[in-house]
Amino acid sequence: MAINAVIRGLRRTASTWSPTALAVIAEREGDPFRVLIACILSLRTQDTTTGPAAARLFAVADTPERLLELTPARIAELIYPVGFYRTKARSLRATCRLLLERHAGQVPRTLEELLELPGVGRKTANLVLTIGHDEYGICVDTHVHRITNLWGYVSTRNPDETELALRRKLPRRHWKTYNDLLVTFGQNLCVPVSPWCSRCPVSEYCERVGLRRSR
Repeated sequence: MAINAVIRGLRRTASTWSPTALAVIAEREGDPFRVLIACILSLRTQDTTTGPAAARLFAVADTPERLLELTPARIAELIYPVGFYRTKARSLRATCRLLLERHAGQVPRTLEELLELPGVGRKTANLVLTIGHDEYGICVDTHVHRITNLWGYVSTRNPDETELALRRKLPRRHWKTYNDLLVTFGQNLCVPVSPWCSRCPVSEYCERVGLRRSR
């Protein structure tokens, strides 16, 4: 697959798509801590819920110290109705405590250290690296996993396998922007059910692996 041509084609069209909530937060705030917290909130949650929930929380507590001053119940109240909001409220406090105890309140810049934080998996850790710290990483969520397999660029069974395959295959210059580009593409055109193939700017490169219906 001509991945460089595909990415060029997507970038030419990306300015017409609605950006993701996390991309908006990263661009507007430029704060790795806010990116980390928003990433945790976004798990199993729609963008239309993540953005407002993050804004409510940051209006009250925008540092690890201030967030730890809140009770889990108060945090849950602020972030509701994100998915698993009570569990995430406890994870956020535990994450902030660890940031203060081990990292002087700063968000780590390595994948290994990020993965030690409560509630942080590979997807979140890689996203914090790329959009929070502008470091190299490959964040693979359901959109990235689905679309990369749909194209036929990889053949993998789950996001972790997709990440490893992309680390071997995807040119490094695309690592930082790959997630945001494909997530935006997946939310606006290449949707999970009946994607808009007739409007796709890179349809000529897509092998449509496993695709049953499109528009």
